Amino acid sequence: MWTMGSDFKYQFAHTWFRQLDKFIHYVNQDGRVNALYSTPSIYTDAKHASNDQWPLKTGDFLPYADKINVYWTGYFTSRAALKGYVRMLSGYYLAARQLEFLAGRKKLGPNTDALADALAIAQHHDAVTGTERQHVADDYTKRLSAGYIEAEDVVAASLGCMMESPRTASCNSSEKKIQQCPLLNISYCPPSEVDLSNGKKLVVVVYNSLGWKREDVIRVPVVSEDVSVQDSSGREVQSQLLPIMNVTLGIRNYYTLAYLEKSPIVTPKYWLAFTVYVPPLGFNSYIISSAKGKVAAATSEVQIMYASERGMNDTVEIGEGNLKLVYSGNDARQAEYINRRSSVKAPLEQSYSFYTGDDGSVDLQSSASGAYVFRPNGTYPIKYDRKVPLTILRGPLVDEVHQRINPWMDQITRVYKKKEHVEVEFTVGPIPIDDNIGKEVVTQIRTTINNNKTFYTDSNGRDFLKRIRDYREDWDLKVNQPVAGNYYPISLGLYIRDDSTELSVLVDRPVGGSSIIDGQLELMLHRRLLCDDDKGIAEALNETLCVIDDCRGLTIMGKHYLRIDPSGEGAKWRRTFGQEIYSPLLLAFTEQGGKDGANSYIPTFSALASSYTLPDNIALITLQELEDGNVLLRLAHLYEIGEDKDLSVMANVELKKLFPDKKINRIVELNLSANQEKAAMLKRRLVWKVEGSPEGANPVRGGPVDPIELVVELAPMEIRTFVLNFGS
Repeated sequence: MWTMGSDFKYQFAHTWFRQLDKFIHYVNQDGRVNALYSTPSIYTDAKHASNDQWPLKTGDFLPYADKINVYWTGYFTSRAALKGYVRMLSGYYLAARQLEFLAGRKKLGPNTDALADALAIAQHHDAVTGTERQHVADDYTKRLSAGYIEAEDVVAASLGCMMESPRTASCNSSEKKIQQCPLLNISYCPPSEVDLSNGKKLVVVVYNSLGWKREDVIRVPVVSEDVSVQDSSGREVQSQLLPIMNVTLGIRNYYTLAYLEKSPIVTPKYWLAFTVYVPPLGFNSYIISSAKGKVAAATSEVQIMYASERGMNDTVEIGEGNLKLVYSGNDARQAEYINRRSSVKAPLEQSYSFYTGDDGSVDLQSSASGAYVFRPNGTYPIKYDRKVPLTILRGPLVDEVHQRINPWMDQITRVYKKKEHVEVEFTVGPIPIDDNIGKEVVTQIRTTINNNKTFYTDSNGRDFLKRIRDYREDWDLKVNQPVAGNYYPISLGLYIRDDSTELSVLVDRPVGGSSIIDGQLELMLHRRLLCDDDKGIAEALNETLCVIDDCRGLTIMGKHYLRIDPSGEGAKWRRTFGQEIYSPLLLAFTEQGGKDGANSYIPTFSALASSYTLPDNIALITLQELEDGNVLLRLAHLYEIGEDKDLSVMANVELKKLFPDKKINRIVELNLSANQEKAAMLKRRLVWKVEGSPEGANPVRGGPVDPIELVVELAPMEIRTFVLNFGS
């Protein structure tokens, strides 16, 4: 096989083919070799016909380098904002498709196809990777935004239809005005920022796209402290008010003007946080109203502490449940992690630093740090500004520690009363470049775990791969860049462990990460560089945003989630909570008042049969009504063999309980990409001779689906895809 072409090489395609026509002509004229235009299929069939034995490679190809110091590991993090946007809309699309199916896909009007197309384009290897020029990244974002706007209409119409009382088999319109808040992450949500003192009531509809019951804490911005929350049955719900900090308001005002070309009309004072309970594949509704004459929401206890004034023996403790963080001494970066349920007690330290990006001027055979390449030229710790006070918020649901790291970095550390992990929300940017030096910001999380150069990173959110620093099992590895040469892509998370303890960190978007030092995990957060790495973009990765005449480097807001478990017990949290990160609760808002009485809508709904939920080890990853009326269903087993002592087992899904109100006329299993029937594919599948008898070459798989019982079996790590036809 001679592969032909490369990036940017087909602007004048006729010149390629004219030369290749000559090449093929003269080679074949010689007669010893037959050259032809081929396809991957023709080539593969020819190789299979040779009847050779083939070696089996089970390791990974990442990270890779094309020169001695040129590791292509920067793109794991490049354009972190775009990566976060794609991840957010992927979860939204999953929920929107479900709602489109549950309410009935309409032949006319808005649908989810535009968002599907935009997300598909964004999976290009120069899209979500961040290895495109700025105007191309802007185009991807524009397409995603347009797709979201149409899908938002689908979600609003579907929820309005499903909330109608009495519930009709199909509805074409709903009088309910359903609103959503795509900028909720920067505290901008006009539906919740309304004055409720005049008797208005705000209904918050919370949709859960997972197949499990779900308990979580949500938060919405409100303008007054005189608010209370009731659930769908009218019971008072415990809530908590947290003041919205000036840093958040500054970001809100700047980016709202940038995105919407208008400034917010009102300024909310608080986050209203409250616990929600949502059924599987369904919604629950909560009512926010004025608290005058009622018990108002509990306001967080606010404590301000100056780090420079704290003595070495002073301690600050946060966490009202099983998990506590105890800060001691005068360093807010260090804490003791205590879980009373699991008896884990471990020191924990989090710090920030940045790598300066090499400009490529010293080694002319190498590249600068750029959109593709991570080429650090020194590392520098980011010092915590001790003159800025540490703000501690305590309340019945969540405790928070607010830290200003420096003028362009902030962090909030949260411990929820009913959760056993730490949530870290970071704000990074604009990264300063006044010194004409590009910077790549990272965070390090350090423990006393002795992981002996070994750590584990996910492969596209599925199985976790074992990594050993500076080592490959099947060849002699020489690493010339000890940091960049050990970076890996992180989509779900990474962890380290020893005989007693394991530390897991999950992410809210794809990033690069590693364990550069034993006992420590490192994640890159944001990159701003001033040189091109000469890989085809011809442009530095220097993202900026201009609002009128105010031009700034891009700011990134994101979250990490970390937990320490006894060794071997962290998989269940990684898998279960990982699905909650991928599929966040969808919030929608509508007003209740006037003739729209309390009982004029259905307040809660689940598509599953009563009391049925999917098994803990199974995720519903696709539920989509197709244009022909059939339904595409994908189910995934979340665990690897041996990953968890209880959940790495065969699991069953009862389709009759997954679709209790529908009759399944026909079910056909497809291949993973749903473009051919599995049975036909297996008949055509090539069987290759493999050297030796590799372990796992014939994995266990779930059996055929009985058309009467309609139970789907899934083995560890198996994904199964079906097309269902429903009848009346």
